Amino acid sequence: MQHHPQLFYTTAPAPCPYLPNRTERKVLTELTGRNATALHDRLAQAGFRRSHTIAYAPVCPACRACVPIRIPVSTFRPTRTQRRTRRRHEDLIGRVVPPVATQEQYRLFVTYQASRHTGGDMTHMSWTEYADLIGNTPVDTFVVEFRQQDGTLVCVSLVDRMADGLSAVYTFYDVTDLMASWGTYSILWLMDHAAALGLPYLYLGYYVPGSRKMAYKANFQPAEILRDGEWLPCVPEQPSMLPSR
Repeated sequence: MQHHPQLFYTTAPAPCPYLPNRTERKVLTELTGRNATALHDRLAQAGFRRSHTIAYAPVCPACRACVPIRIPVSTFRPTRTQRRTRRRHEDLIGRVVPPVATQEQYRLFVTYQASRHTGGDMTHMSWTEYADLIGNTPVDTFVVEFRQQDGTLVCVSLVDRMADGLSAVYTFYDVTDLMASWGTYSILWLMDHAAALGLPYLYLGYYVPGSRKMAYKANFQPAEILRDGEWLPCVPEQPSMLPSR
């Protein structure tokens, strides 16, 4: 059998979505074929993320602000605020469902984007594009729907299952309840779910010191970040992790 080398591509420069006056570039490759799951596992452990059938990682010139972050579920210790969030939302029902988009999810997604990510790439995502985001996956993917006792959908998490953990691909939630902490609760729930599955890590994508959008990820401690091919303890906002100037 003939084996073809995995092809990687670099995107053109684009404005950074996290830090002002920065330029973003990504290296990406396609996840296809029978080895897609194994390839995804290897790349995720090396700091790549998945979107649809593509795995990508930042390769920005003169900037190393984006660092992959994961939480070891066995050693995680919630803060007082996180414990309070868990108690406040203990009546929330989390249910694992197949990665199939619904109109109910899409309505929540649209209002979330309009409130939290105005002007972002997903702000004007159509129903067809949203359905593709949820369902176009070559790996083991599921959705977690979080509902209140009356059945109201308040949070949705798109999640990949890997050999050594869960990867939180994308989460969106009801933004009308200003006292709620749906996003934090979803992460706590996923850590419990990973532990129940016997998986050691929850991957949270990229931590970006200096970015308000991404700063919350370092609140889950002890966390690990990937630097030069090695997973190391994450110290929030330590000088060596600050964006290059």
